[in-house]
Amino acid sequence: MKNFSELGVEQSLLNAIQELGYENPTPIQEQTIPVFLETGRDILGLAQTGTGKTAAFGLPILQLLDPSAKHIQSLVICPTRELCMQISRDLSGYSKQKPGINVVAVYGGASIEGQIRDIRRGAHIVVATPGRLMDLMKRKAININNVNFVVLDEADEMLNMGFEEDVEYILGHTPEEKRVCLFSATMPKSIRNIANRYMKDAVEISVGKSNSGNVNITHQYATVHAKDKYAALKRFVDYNSDNLYCIIFCTTRLETQDISDKLIKDGYNADCLHGDLSQGQREKVMGRFRHHAVKILLATDVAARGIDVSGLTHVIHYHLPDDIENYTHRSGRTGRAGNLGVSFTLLNMREGGRLKDIERLSNIKFEKVLIPSAQDVRDKKLVAFTDTIINTEIDASIFDAHVMKGIESLMALDKEELLQKFLSLELRRFSVDFSHEPDLNLTAGERGGDRDRGSRDSGGRGGRGTRIFVSLGKKDGFDIRGFKDWVAAAASISWQDLHVDVSGVYSFVDAKEEHVPAILKALNGTNYNDRTVRAEVSGDRRGGSEGGGERRSYGGGGDRGGRRSYGGSSEGGGRRSYGGGGSSEGGERRSYGGGSSEGGGRRSFGGGERRVRERSGGRSEGGFGGNRRGSDSRGDSRPSGDRPTGDRDSKPKRRYD
Repeated sequence: MKNFSELGVEQSLLNAIQELGYENPTPIQEQTIPVFLETGRDILGLAQTGTGKTAAFGLPILQLLDPSAKHIQSLVICPTRELCMQISRDLSGYSKQKPGINVVAVYGGASIEGQIRDIRRGAHIVVATPGRLMDLMKRKAININNVNFVVLDEADEMLNMGFEEDVEYILGHTPEEKRVCLFSATMPKSIRNIANRYMKDAVEISVGKSNSGNVNITHQYATVHAKDKYAALKRFVDYNSDNLYCIIFCTTRLETQDISDKLIKDGYNADCLHGDLSQGQREKVMGRFRHHAVKILLATDVAARGIDVSGLTHVIHYHLPDDIENYTHRSGRTGRAGNLGVSFTLLNMREGGRLKDIERLSNIKFEKVLIPSAQDVRDKKLVAFTDTIINTEIDASIFDAHVMKGIESLMALDKEELLQKFLSLELRRFSVDFSHEPDLNLTAGERGGDRDRGSRDSGGRGGRGTRIFVSLGKKDGFDIRGFKDWVAAAASISWQDLHVDVSGVYSFVDAKEEHVPAILKALNGTNYNDRTVRAEVSGDRRGGSEGGGERRSYGGGGDRGGRRSYGGSSEGGGRRSYGGGGSSEGGERRSYGGGSSEGGGRRSFGGGERRVRERSGGRSEGGFGGNRRGSDSRGDSRPSGDRPTGDRDSKPKRRYD
């Protein structure tokens, strides 16, 4: 692999990108930059979102610009305001050590008068959305008659959003002699038509197959009833909460706002992004998300092209998109820069055909998984909490006289009561009744022809076998690949027989029953980097049903008849008690959290009454879960420069900035 200097990038740009942390070029950069710098030919690039396309065209354009010339020399057209702002920021960052280069972003939702002033002060590069650019052209506030370079970024999305006529109008006002660069994640016939009409002797550069997914992304799906989608979403989020940083895609603005409001109300660190927000609101939400103040972002499809954040662990599809190509755009938000990511789909039975279409057209293989059981979620929360406490280093310097006086009341508590109080705080959302919440996965009979039925005795993990807890994780230097190889080598088994989940201070290994003794023998009690390794079967998986299975106790207290006790005692009737000091006898039912529950065996956790509304569309908990396409589409008669962002809430295509 060549470095940026060997590709011909000049020193001022090299200095800037090195400060930004660029080390080695991505494949699209390695192939595009020399062609751009060494030939005068147009470029037709096929590459997925997140592969580094901005630097691929941005660095050579900045190198070839003449800072002394005052006219607009380069025009970059992109579909959404978020992407417009991101490209503008990137180009400004690349050029900060090349004096005299001005980059101006023009997009809807912001003051057009301010953008006109910026252009009149002098712009070498204009990054624009089509609608706002056309407004400026019609006002004669911008002159693109002398541009040297035109870049169409995310061209397939612009055409999907209905911008084809706008793009052709804009290109028709550019000079005959110019260089055109077109980048697209997919290559439908409409893109080919644009290329044939406006490009000459173009060099085609392809990174990956058309419509193909990123190899660093694992594609998963779980099938649930439409009415259970929100409950299933919370289970999935809870189970992965230790390292979750994700975007959840919905189909309508209303659904996006509704699910976001519910998650926030239920105590999750969430926010939403959709076309009804003002530009100031959108920038505030994105700023909080980029700085990890918000961990879960609800978004409509437009955000798949506008959001550029690093480190996303998951993309969650609350519904599959209407257009198959959009699945690639959505999932491409994770698994970037060599990192691993998960694209997870909550599927109802009516969406199974579309999933198969995506597999066939996108060269993607989906993995069937099951929504974790309520017990799995709570057990994982408990393990994470206890391991965090055990591995926390004590800083004696903070325990001065004032602190010690302030904790006198805590010091007066006995060990068991203090433990129970801490566990009650951590597991307050997981009351005793939570463990009896139903399995949300469709049964084999309900799934009918579902191709991967999985195992109903595998603890909610798609037939992967027995789950083993291991007290090592990312803080010990492991990633998924490294941890799997380490376990396989230690137990002398094939890594292909294992599935692993790696968290901060602990991990789980799913293995076939015949491999469990070898893994436990190889790992439990050994040392790794001066840490004693703890490995044990998670929960009661080996004992079958409770009452006859392996008994475990965490945090003290008694336990009889195969039941578990966390911080307290539990007697009789197969009941469980977590975080409390009392007992539950003879199957007595208790309510925790102050909420009410009436009728049909419904239960309440954490203070809110749970309602399930069965309606013709299969909606639940606020009316969403079924298919709502087309029901919330709304017209927009405002001028194109002032319309909300390009998020498509119904099937008919409409144009936005």
